[in-house]
Amino acid sequence: MEERVQKAMENHKKGYNCCQAVACAYADLVGVDEETMFRIAEGFGAGMGGLEGVCGAISGAVMLAGLKTSTCNLESPNSKGKTYLESKEILERFKEMNQSIICKELKGIETKKILRTCSGCIYDAAQIAKEMFEMEAE
Repeated sequence: MEERVQKAMENHKKGYNCCQAVACAYADLVGVDEETMFRIAEGFGAGMGGLEGVCGAISGAVMLAGLKTSTCNLESPNSKGKTYLESKEILERFKEMNQSIICKELKGIETKKILRTCSGCIYDAAQIAKEMFEMEAE
């Protein structure tokens, strides 16, 4: 699984946005081809649409949680609670590590105090995703 964290870092170096970098590194584990995941994640970069909201890297990890956990029961949706719980844990863990989940706060846009670089956020989110998949395998 450690190679997936490295793949996320390499994806970012190739020009993937933060969300794409993380989500694409794990795409095959959730049954999505990398091109489709790349397209799905594209609008989540730079804090969703460039508005510096929720960090794209951690948005990618939450995306993966939904793809991993959802039962995809269209007639009677029954997995939202489990997905929300897993997503909340992911977000809380990231916030505990970095003091925020908000892109502009992490980058220090207004405060001039950088909490975490994009590369650091990608590493942390990819690591959290790695642990999420490892726990499932146990």
